[in-house]
Amino acid sequence: MRQVILIPDPEVGGYTVEVPSLPGCISEGDTVDEALANIKEAIELHIESMIAHGEEVPEDFAPIQLMAV
Repeated sequence: MRQVILIPDPEVGGYTVEVPSLPGCISEGDTVDEALANIKEAIELHIESMIAHGEEVPEDFAPIQLMAV
């Protein structure tokens, strides 16, 4: 299980999802459920690719703290 950041897009609609512990692992969906399903698949594929290329798969970060500045 990985922590993700779910970012709503108020202008276009839908959601973008990023995985902080896997840079470059990003997905999207029209609904929260769709976005989360899509990122689960993206995480699996991202990790498979890292392993196939001999890269070390990083552990997930400590709990994320979200702050507005």
